[in-house]
Amino acid sequence: MFSCFTNENNSLKSSTDMKGDFHRLSIFLTETRVQLEAPLLTTSASLSFHHSSRMASNSSSLSISLLSLLLLILLIVSSAFSIKEATIEELQFAFKQNQLTSRQLVEFYLGEISRLNPVLRGVIEVNPDALYLADKADQERKAGAARSKLGLHGVPILVKDNIATKDKMNTTAGSFALLGSVVPRHAFVVTKLIQAGAIILGKASMTEWAHFRSYEQPGGWCARSGQGKNPYVLSAETCGSSSGSAISVAANLAAGALGTDTAGSILCPSGLNSVVGIKPTVGLTSRDGVIPISPRQDSVGTVADAVYILDAIVGFDHNDKGTRETSKYIPPGGYKQFLKPCGLKGKILGIARNIPVSNYANESDVIKAFELHIQTLRAQGAVVVDHLKLTNIDGIVDIVGSGQILALAAEFKLALNAYLKGLITSRVRSLADVIAFYKKFAKLEKTKEYGQSFFIMAQATNGFDNDVKAALLNLTKLSRDGFEKLMKENKLDAVVTPGIDMVAVLAIGGFPGIIVPGGYDGGGKPFGIYFGGLKGSEPKLIEIAYGLEQATKIRKPPSFKP
Repeated sequence: MFSCFTNENNSLKSSTDMKGDFHRLSIFLTETRVQLEAPLLTTSASLSFHHSSRMASNSSSLSISLLSLLLLILLIVSSAFSIKEATIEELQFAFKQNQLTSRQLVEFYLGEISRLNPVLRGVIEVNPDALYLADKADQERKAGAARSKLGLHGVPILVKDNIATKDKMNTTAGSFALLGSVVPRHAFVVTKLIQAGAIILGKASMTEWAHFRSYEQPGGWCARSGQGKNPYVLSAETCGSSSGSAISVAANLAAGALGTDTAGSILCPSGLNSVVGIKPTVGLTSRDGVIPISPRQDSVGTVADAVYILDAIVGFDHNDKGTRETSKYIPPGGYKQFLKPCGLKGKILGIARNIPVSNYANESDVIKAFELHIQTLRAQGAVVVDHLKLTNIDGIVDIVGSGQILALAAEFKLALNAYLKGLITSRVRSLADVIAFYKKFAKLEKTKEYGQSFFIMAQATNGFDNDVKAALLNLTKLSRDGFEKLMKENKLDAVVTPGIDMVAVLAIGGFPGIIVPGGYDGGGKPFGIYFGGLKGSEPKLIEIAYGLEQATKIRKPPSFKP
């Protein structure tokens, strides 16, 4: 979720929450017969004092009344603080007001993991040092250390299990094949999180091998933790491969999470679990230390309070040459400055009606909700260019005919072999070793049920041969003649759609995307609204997505329906 905090309103609660607080305050004042020189307006999200002659002639009495009122507000807000659904900004405010410690926060999340994870299976393992790190953060805050002023200081974050941590936890992509392997160092993005003050709470589960093991493996399943469950409707699709990241933050098992996205692996599960997800421009975040599929398409992104975490992890990394050119897109002052409630004003948004609406939720419910969202976009000042066509969408989503699956297979073999060879300790050192492991431990990895067809396809490739080169050229052409052409010819800031096929469009070109909660169908299944733009357009996408999110405030806590 984006934070409710904006530069125009220093309130850390939504207007609905504030109305509730002021209503309770009004009742309290009435019951205790406290006399105020100014009226309390319980029908507004703010206090309004009328400047009358009586007020002007009794300023001392008014000052006392104002002070009493402020003290009472602080008392009520303090007693009403809840960790559940709290944003990072709210957590930091609670730290500063001595309403909360990092130990209390970590203990809460560990308690929720213990209570809910046996059903949801969103967390694959917890950091045994999490409480120690929380105590350390509390000590730093108490001492007024410079580190305690960092944006993520003392905030627990989950990291997807394909992102390396050089600690007491494993990095396995959900597979027993890598259990016990030792990584040479933290992934660059993990180092950046720690430098920003974050506590690595644990590893989020995932679709095994980032859903590049086989066609047959279900989304949200991995051998180490089993089948992840959607916290809204337990029988509903979770999507993947960053399923655990989305499940966990949706169910309040962590303040935020890192995920990875090659072709929808952040955007899709974020939408289906009703949280905000950001898939950055490929190369905006380092992939060093991440179990790979494709350096051309892999991107490390964020789930829940996505902009605050994105600010922490972007940047140049000498171990990932792809970050050198892309780092030019990082704006001075970071991305939080683009959390503007009026960010939709003047933005030109395209609606490509031929992108299928398919979203795992009831299609008619999604269509009705999307039409209402289009009205909201216009009402908030956006220029909506409707009835556009992404002319080659059929060719893009045909991953076999387009050559995408062949290109990914060739890239996967080369990149995975390099990653495995770089491990300090590992029982598997190549893709061939992984395939052999799955044959040997077929029961453990459910090889009979789910196979390993992508592994076998990748192993059969022979580097960047002529077929692979042709596939890569075709993908470039599809991107240039499709999404790029649509964006540039219509001078769009973003394309907006509820259709999941948008992830394929963004994937082949390395383009950024953001998804925000779009609503719930009649059965309670969540769906999201996708925003996609050209490379480096994260600032505009954040303004647009935040503008819609704040105008609708559609997200609600999980219902845990069967």
